[in-house]
Amino acid sequence: MSKTRPTLPSPERRRLLGGAMLGTLALWLSACGTPPRKTSQARPRPSQDKTLSALKADGAGREILMYTLGLLDLDYKFGGSNPEAGLDCSGMVSYIYQNAVGVRLPHNAAQIAGLARPVSNSQMQVGDLVFFNTMNRSFSHMGIYIGDNKFVHAPRTNSAIRVDRLDNSYFSARFEGARTLFA
Repeated sequence: MSKTRPTLPSPERRRLLGGAMLGTLALWLSACGTPPRKTSQARPRPSQDKTLSALKADGAGREILMYTLGLLDLDYKFGGSNPEAGLDCSGMVSYIYQNAVGVRLPHNAAQIAGLARPVSNSQMQVGDLVFFNTMNRSFSHMGIYIGDNKFVHAPRTNSAIRVDRLDNSYFSARFEGARTLFA
């Protein structure tokens, strides 16, 4: 009876296995030491209902809704016209309409209001535009109506694109009406 010795891996294979083990260990340790992603500290969020589960839309409204929701929490930037740099209110609307339904709009809330036709609050549909007087000037702010008495907008510097309600005390006092670009 002869005993056979197990064969040891070649030196090259041992180096490869050792390197793989060290690499795995380094990845594992670096994952434990990675600091959490920094988020904005003071983003005031009113404590109103912001759930999105009741939203429904068809056709162009659905496309607009999908693009709009995809921009939530993106940073505001005055004059911003693309998501990479940040968006302001009219830049957000222009970007969404261009990409969702191929409609090119100016980067100015008052000019966009001039292109759209007024629609009563009871007739608003997902994708319609809502306008506000926030700077003692008509049509100084705007957003996109997403249904369920909610709209998405890019409010101001040091904030992010977010959902608010039309019956929010601040916005309801400044609401100038809804307008539509749909037929």
